[in-house]
Amino acid sequence: MSQLDHKSEAWSALFSEPMSDLVKRYTASVFFDKRLWQADIAGSLAHAAMLQKQGVISATDLADIRRGLEQIRQEIASGGFEWKLDLEDVHLNIEARLTQLVGDAGKRLHTGRSRNDQVATDVRLWLRGEIDLIADLLLDLQKALLTLAEQNVEVVLPGFTHLQVAQPVSFGHHMLAYVEMFARDHERMLDVRKRVNRLPLGAAALAGTTYPLDREFVAKELGMEGVCQNSLDAVSDRDFAIEFAAAASLVMVHVSRMSEELILWMSQNFGFIRIADRFTTGSSIMPQKKNPDVPELARGKTGRVVGHLVALITLMKGQPLAYNKDNQEDKEPLFDTVDTLKDTLRIFAEMAGGITVQPQAMEQAALKGYATATDLADYLVKKGLPFRDAHEAVAHAVKAAVSHNCDLSELPLAVLRQFNPAIEKDVYDALSLRGSLNARNTLGGTAPAQVRAQIARHQQRLGA
Repeated sequence: MSQLDHKSEAWSALFSEPMSDLVKRYTASVFFDKRLWQADIAGSLAHAAMLQKQGVISATDLADIRRGLEQIRQEIASGGFEWKLDLEDVHLNIEARLTQLVGDAGKRLHTGRSRNDQVATDVRLWLRGEIDLIADLLLDLQKALLTLAEQNVEVVLPGFTHLQVAQPVSFGHHMLAYVEMFARDHERMLDVRKRVNRLPLGAAALAGTTYPLDREFVAKELGMEGVCQNSLDAVSDRDFAIEFAAAASLVMVHVSRMSEELILWMSQNFGFIRIADRFTTGSSIMPQKKNPDVPELARGKTGRVVGHLVALITLMKGQPLAYNKDNQEDKEPLFDTVDTLKDTLRIFAEMAGGITVQPQAMEQAALKGYATATDLADYLVKKGLPFRDAHEAVAHAVKAAVSHNCDLSELPLAVLRQFNPAIEKDVYDALSLRGSLNARNTLGGTAPAQVRAQIARHQQRLGA
């Protein structure tokens, strides 16, 4: 039996009895941290190359380690690798198998490192790759929303504040608001990546090592941007995981806000959009129902991701330096956050392509809410009236429209002139929905000309 064939034998000389099966199950992480296997092998290969370069192990040992790790890579990829609970985690499972395959060379691989710096390195390498995938998915979602915006620049949507009809906006402009949110999310992910992509390996258990390691060489081999400069911090830092979870939570908050609007807009009370049937479900009892399950689930999963952020912060808040076993609990929330975020972004990019806009319903809703009242106030200001006086005059005009059960644009000119004699026939240009839209022709405004300029800017940025 090799030195690492049984978990406890890695430190068995100190102990007088074996670990109980209950404790074994309670402390083991192999059945969730095994997803780190590629990062673990990559880190071990870089570490071994550095040990040989520094004269700590021989060239023969390095060749054996490379040969053994390549066989293990193939075994895991093909599903033929046996993961053992007794070996506790991904690291000991791979090391035990390596020792089985190549003998003493496998035992020498762990020289100058600890599982403390090893796991910190593995998680960073794994998360770096996942951030790259998430960044690409955020770009895909932006492109899908950009296409939807471009198709609906001229569609008038009632803009809301306090969920009350406020002013008319272009539906394309509304979609671009989410493009802006997800663009910020993309920037945040790339910024987080910089701090994820730093090397803890070589910090060993907590104090560094007596071996002449070249940590910068390992960082370069692994494509990392720097080396963690303090050994205590290197093994115990999980800021990078918390920061990622915070960025992921913001992405999900943006998804949830969009979900809320899609759910409202799809309801019969609004009827602004239709979502393709493949993203909806029916009712088991009410045959007329078409439920927006995807947006509803995404809204619910936002709580799950935000909960993981709180869990990670809480995990770290009471830990003294340096590494503590508590940190084993960082992986499941982190893994689930990544999985949930990737799945959500994929399905939302697809769903955006399955949204059908109902322009007539949107326009009718905008007409119900006196959405051009501010335009009438602006019209009076341009006639020389102070804005506060204009605001008061328009309030009376809206009151009259309510009593006549009509829109402001449907009030006769004679009635409108009762509120201010400066009102002329050209007021109806200002009171139309499209007139209101076109009037807001400033940078960032909802005028179709501005929306098209923003679409062109995003298309250039995204290469869409």
